[in-house]
Amino acid sequence: MRIAQVAPLWERVPPPGYGGVELVVGLLTDELVRRGHEVTLFASGDSLTLANLESVYPRAFRLEPSISEYSAYEALQLSRVYKQANKFDVIHSHVGYNSLFHASFVDTPTVHTLHGAFNSDTKKVYSEAKEQPYISISDAQREPIQELNYAATVYNGIDTESHRFYAKPQNSPYLAFLGRLSPEKGPHIAIEIAQKSGVPLKMAGKVDRVDVDYFESKIKPHLDGKNIEYLGEANHFEKNELLGGAIAMLFPITWREPFGLVMTESMAAGTPVLAKPLGSVPEVIAHGKTGFLCHSVDDYVDAIQRLGEIDRSECRAHVERNFSIKSMVDGYLEVYSKVTRKRFDKNGHSRFLANLLMR
Repeated sequence: MRIAQVAPLWERVPPPGYGGVELVVGLLTDELVRRGHEVTLFASGDSLTLANLESVYPRAFRLEPSISEYSAYEALQLSRVYKQANKFDVIHSHVGYNSLFHASFVDTPTVHTLHGAFNSDTKKVYSEAKEQPYISISDAQREPIQELNYAATVYNGIDTESHRFYAKPQNSPYLAFLGRLSPEKGPHIAIEIAQKSGVPLKMAGKVDRVDVDYFESKIKPHLDGKNIEYLGEANHFEKNELLGGAIAMLFPITWREPFGLVMTESMAAGTPVLAKPLGSVPEVIAHGKTGFLCHSVDDYVDAIQRLGEIDRSECRAHVERNFSIKSMVDGYLEVYSKVTRKRFDKNGHSRFLANLLMR
């Protein structure tokens, strides 16, 4: 099958550090190539992929602060994709609403994975194109706007083989926080939990320009290099080591997280997750088996005392069963088959191509 994958230009595919969408796109793209599909990845020029790479800019935007009009290059990217739409059997967009109206002017079907949360403004845009086929990354993600044409929910997958399993945490107990240091991710709450529990906290993740003031005022004053430690942005190996050595990973989000890839990365390392049950969290964590759902700081502190109830091997097995690359790619191929079959049936053509997808 000929497949176009359209990734955001902000970060490289796969990302060297933080970047959930780009990580998922990279894993999906390479696995599709391994399964024999002809894939073109539209992404930043520094991306690393087994697919054919096409780019309108040589580096990830995050490395180019001098660029004043990101949207100009995003428009160029989509123009390049849809000018050659007839070369593809399906286009898979990971760039949000920007691709919606391009998709309506070509015969090649576009499937849109919704990687973010809806707000009052974007809901209006999606409602204008509600007939397009959408893929949610959790069932909870659909709740704010249920009238869209959802083709499926496909959970994000990770390469479990690249995540070392830690049967035991480090001898010196600590809690871990991994993610963007922004208000919605709740690192300030993680600090409060650590301080109240008396367990040291190690944090890693990037600080976007928009979050610098928040970091300086809410996070930095608590950093002492011992009880509350910030390690900077971590690569894959460093993330795995940080998570695997912890007694638990804190995920005290303050928003409706559509998925939360770091939860699966933590459990793959064997480390249970303590999280606020917002958005997708109850779908990802098995309460009492791979972590605990917590509503308040006191709940988190109490859950830390119950970590002995969690079997770290079950954390790993939970990810292997539900959030593997295989399950993710299988899910996407089912959607590609569905939209391609619908197109060919509508046009009165054979189902030969759709059947090829099921190989």
